Amino acid sequence: MRVLLNAEEIAARVDALADGFASQVDDGWTVVALLQGAIPFAADLMRAIEKRGRHPIYDSLWLESYRDARQSSGKVVVRADISRSIEGRPALIVDDVFDSGRTIAYARAHLMAKGATKTLGCAFVRKPQAMGEAIDAIGWDAPDDFLVGYGMDDAGRYRGLPFIAALDP
Repeated sequence: MRVLLNAEEIAARVDALADGFASQVDDGWTVVALLQGAIPFAADLMRAIEKRGRHPIYDSLWLESYRDARQSSGKVVVRADISRSIEGRPALIVDDVFDSGRTIAYARAHLMAKGATKTLGCAFVRKPQAMGEAIDAIGWDAPDDFLVGYGMDDAGRYRGLPFIAALDP
């Protein structure tokens, strides 16, 4: 395992993202964390936004496309839906990794169908092969390695690492 981004570097990038969102995301918004990988990032981002005097509603949406594989199945499935109404509210969608764009696109369409007025998409990591729908904000452009830590896993392991590392093959 090679550490690529340490905890201090992660915190600085989250803080910069919160600065960018502070002028847009206010109390009328809902922040939707995409489970399970975005939990650490979403929690850190929410705290950083709250420090800036903004108090959006926090919710989560469990979408799955990887299961325990190292590559996406290509199909996004809703495992658990948001718990509060999004109707008439804008949403900030928070994900861990942006690669194919399928998950963010699915989340946007899902939330808009539920009545969201608009969506912004944010991911902490963008992989080099990222394609598909555009994303509004990125924390870090990653190398083309299999990443673990800070919410990213290998069959459920390593999500709780406070840093991001490349997992050697």
